[in-house]
Amino acid sequence: MFFDWTFIILIPSIILTLFAQAKVRGNLSKFSRIGTRNGKTGADIAKSILSSAGIRDVNVEMLRSDNGDHYDPSSRTIRLSANNFQSSSITAVAVAAHEAGHAIQHNESYTPLSFRSGFFPVARFGSVLAWPMIIIGIFLASMGEFSMIFIHLGIILFTVTVIFHLVTLPVEFNASRRATEILEAGYYLTDEELRGAKKVLNAAALTYVAAAAAVISQLLRLLLIFGRRQ
Repeated sequence: MFFDWTFIILIPSIILTLFAQAKVRGNLSKFSRIGTRNGKTGADIAKSILSSAGIRDVNVEMLRSDNGDHYDPSSRTIRLSANNFQSSSITAVAVAAHEAGHAIQHNESYTPLSFRSGFFPVARFGSVLAWPMIIIGIFLASMGEFSMIFIHLGIILFTVTVIFHLVTLPVEFNASRRATEILEAGYYLTDEELRGAKKVLNAAALTYVAAAAAVISQLLRLLLIFGRRQ
């Protein structure tokens, strides 16, 4: 189960994940040290984009940590890490514009975002129970077909997690595209700064691709392992 040839399936996604993490860390770090000419902070940019889009009911708040930037559809709040909230770096502006892009998606009832938001509780339930169900099935292997019920349920729950990751891709790509277009059309950045912002957004997008690849390869491995045991 845990040490067989199917581990080969995981190697490409592991390599991609390591590459994506290195790339995003490198770009975030590099462009967090380069300030923008207009001097606006991430909070300023997010608020300006929301105002330009006619969105008045979304708050912009600062997190106490230095990571975890996100848009919360339930409370209609953009939450930026302390660095990105207060800084006027290219990284801060790019991240703030990306999260504002999510707020615009929500305001426009962008279908993939609506589906992901509604699907999130199901995906969280699946991610929590998938592996425990599979492990219980393995421990009950001596009971024959009964054990496979737990394993099959675990695989189904894991599939729910895979679906969530796949739906996340168009949501994140679209938010980054919106951010790039808004920053360019609104003249928030110079051409050189915009190129830096694109590198930040592209690196961040790659991490979502890597995450999706990881869960897909894991699901394929589970299907191969337990499919051949039936």
